[in-house]
Amino acid sequence: MHPFFRKTLASPILGIAIGLFFAAPVYAHFQMIVPPDEIVTQTEPRKLNIEAMFWHPFEGLGMNMAKPVKFGVVTSSKQDDLLAQAKATQRKDTSGQNFATWSVNYTLKQPGDHIFYVEPQPYWEASEETFIIHYSKVIVNAFGLQAGWDKELGLKTEIIPLTRPYGLWTGNVFQGIVKIKGKPAPYAKVEIEFYNELSAIKAPVEALVTQVIKADANGVFTYAMPKAGWWAFAALSEDNVKMKHEGKEYPVEIGAVLMLKTYDMK
Repeated sequence: MHPFFRKTLASPILGIAIGLFFAAPVYAHFQMIVPPDEIVTQTEPRKLNIEAMFWHPFEGLGMNMAKPVKFGVVTSSKQDDLLAQAKATQRKDTSGQNFATWSVNYTLKQPGDHIFYVEPQPYWEASEETFIIHYSKVIVNAFGLQAGWDKELGLKTEIIPLTRPYGLWTGNVFQGIVKIKGKPAPYAKVEIEFYNELSAIKAPVEALVTQVIKADANGVFTYAMPKAGWWAFAALSEDNVKMKHEGKEYPVEIGAVLMLKTYDMK
């Protein structure tokens, strides 16, 4: 037996502490940005409530989100800064606690694809001794004109869709390319979670909560969504700069997040 484990067994308190450490679940963080729908037809309401929240999508556990650094939308003709319109809101998570989120009411005025994006303030994750900044996007198609969904916004890191990111059936394959500062990110890690909003799905083991894949040498990843609903994709990297907390420098996780919705064939 390894000396470490002999010492652990000899010390009940240390053994309990180590056991709790290894038993504690590790949840993935996602800076989500969610509209009521990703396709709006001519006959549907044109006013959308776009909500940004820092969440564990599958487990439904929340974290407080400070006012974003950026909140906007890009269309074929312009870019609108929505930050001044952002309102502090709250959402209750599965633990019953309320957590701070941010919402914008936006009225669609033109046909085509609308890319909503948010850049949050850095989030200090004490348990990981890391700052987290996720640059998040969701694409809403308006009134049938399918143009603009693959536009690059120039975020520090972002997922550029190679598959149209709306009108997806359950089981469809989605491909995207992960970029950092405009360049493909080889072998980038991508975490994927189902937005289990109603807590209807229970994962039998922890490994089924977060799916983990890697991009290829060109930064391209592929995934097929097995269930209807919203899916969150987060391509994670470490920034080349650090940030200070209480006088000490710590790494910064930057994530490119993209939200997708799928539908069952009926």
